[in-house]
Amino acid sequence: MTAPNAAPDYGSAVFAAWRRAAAEDWQAYTRHAFVRGLGDGSLPKTAFLRYLVQDYIFLANFARAWALGVVKAGDLEEMRAAAATVDALVNQEMQLHVKACAAAGIPEKTLLAAEEEIENLAYTRFVIDAGLSGDFLDLLAALAPCVLGYGEIGAWLGDAADDKTYADWIDSYAASDYQALCLSVGRLIDRAAGARLGAAPQASPRWADLCQTFRKATRLEVAFWDMGLRAGRKKPI
Repeated sequence: MTAPNAAPDYGSAVFAAWRRAAAEDWQAYTRHAFVRGLGDGSLPKTAFLRYLVQDYIFLANFARAWALGVVKAGDLEEMRAAAATVDALVNQEMQLHVKACAAAGIPEKTLLAAEEEIENLAYTRFVIDAGLSGDFLDLLAALAPCVLGYGEIGAWLGDAADDKTYADWIDSYAASDYQALCLSVGRLIDRAAGARLGAAPQASPRWADLCQTFRKATRLEVAFWDMGLRAGRKKPI
């Protein structure tokens, strides 16, 4: 695959700063062997399908976390953004997983009955706990690595992938509508930070804790890819 272009900032000064603070972990996440395998077609199909099953479970809990954002929101604009993301996750992204798995002979009832892997459990509960114990901005710091990381991965693989085996997955995150979602989430993060931390968020006493939340969520993304590779060594579904 070709070298990645400059990473997109999605219009968010706060996201760019969080990403710099977690630079090593972010690299491990967005350039993981699982991701590279998607780009060059070397990822075992079993690994991809087991990942899709776990990601279906993940997205259901991720939607719950975004729904918590409606509760934690400070104003109507934040509520609308969180509610729109819940709709996109439940009615669009999860349905793409159902379609892809069905094409491989995995019915939706199998997705619904699948056992949740430990890495999945750890990640989703961490995100929900960040929202329950903190405010809207704490929740966004935990949510951002997934939303914006997949956008960055999609943009990179959309330009660099030299194999079409996983083109449908890549295209869904490289697509203009998903990239537009990333831009809107980036703006939401900036707005939320400005409302709660003022014009200089990085000078706030809360900044280090927010960076730590973002970094932990990024590490949990790495563990999720690791889980996908490990699952690929199991017997086919």
